[in-house]
Amino acid sequence: MDVFKIHLNPSRESSLLRRHPWIFSGAIERVEGNPQSGDTVEIFSAKKQWLGRGAFSPQSQIRVRVWTFDEQEKIDAAFFQKKVNRALLLRNAILPGASSYRLVYGESDGFPGLIVDRYHDFLVAQFLAAGVEKWKQEIVAALNEVIPNKGIYERSDASVREKEGLPLQKGLLTGAEPPELIEIEEGDYKFLVDVRNGHKTGFYLDQRENRMLVAKNAKGADILNCFAYTGAFAVAALKGGAKHVTNIDSSADSLKLADQNTTLNKLDLSKTENVVGDVFSVLRKYRSEQRRFDIILLDPPKLAESKQHLEKAARAYKDANLVAFQLLNPGGMIFTFSCSGLLEDMLFQKIVADAALDAQREVSILHRMFQSPDHPVALNFPEAGYLKGLVCRAV
Repeated sequence: MDVFKIHLNPSRESSLLRRHPWIFSGAIERVEGNPQSGDTVEIFSAKKQWLGRGAFSPQSQIRVRVWTFDEQEKIDAAFFQKKVNRALLLRNAILPGASSYRLVYGESDGFPGLIVDRYHDFLVAQFLAAGVEKWKQEIVAALNEVIPNKGIYERSDASVREKEGLPLQKGLLTGAEPPELIEIEEGDYKFLVDVRNGHKTGFYLDQRENRMLVAKNAKGADILNCFAYTGAFAVAALKGGAKHVTNIDSSADSLKLADQNTTLNKLDLSKTENVVGDVFSVLRKYRSEQRRFDIILLDPPKLAESKQHLEKAARAYKDANLVAFQLLNPGGMIFTFSCSGLLEDMLFQKIVADAALDAQREVSILHRMFQSPDHPVALNFPEAGYLKGLVCRAV
């Protein structure tokens, strides 16, 4: 078997010594051999020190993603089974008894580029990098060995695959086709999930704890739920005793599923209103109508896909939060989020603070919100921490 080697430029090994799993193309002095997409390569410093073993990606700016920093560890079927076992042990420890959660979260679980979400009896996987694509068969076998399931469905239809030179893919990998909607449980809540056509893998598992926080504050409140998707926050709010919830989303199909989720939880559908439209436009319309709300939820999709989009994203976040503060009753709260990993926490806080200033509202932060613990952030890979949120109260 061919042995491929990556030799780094001088003084470019420091991040690897801190066990960061990415090597960018500019850090590489030369490649020994002719590795193809996903092939395993040995990584050496300019001083010929062995540093790690990773997956080669010839078209990506992230040229190598490290599998292991242990020279004795081989990359084979047993390696992936061990990693899946370790990931499952963590989820069983932090979410005992749960049947729906993120089972594998990329680099934080030692699987660069792999996402696996469990929805009761089905697994939904995203293979987003060259290495996991190369080892897909072995990874699927490991999942089937470790996690009893009815089927594994692939949702590798994210545009990030194009940066790896990989085609978008979607479809059944093993087992039975998932039903049109999978019913899952999350504490006292029930949700219907469309894993074949929904956002990402079908549902935002990363907001588990934040939904509970909404429920704790919802009693008697008139709530505006922006970017509502399938109404998970609305269900939490109504369970918490909300007086009324207005859901806004650009997708009529998502809002139909929001109604189904409301009904599934035996909640009063007459306490909800669904508005199909652009959130930014609807917010401005409500401002002109002098509508007011007790709680406003702002959970937009990822607005900064790259550093080039960061400034435009910052303006969009500020615009939404500014109008939201103008729509808020005295003593009301905004639950505002960003899932753009490139937007750092303190920059997001500054954007929200600037929005409050322009809205002429005195605002305090009551809580900081993060992604659920089944989306862990490895200390050697801070990029895994993408979701940030603030609960703000306005005077």
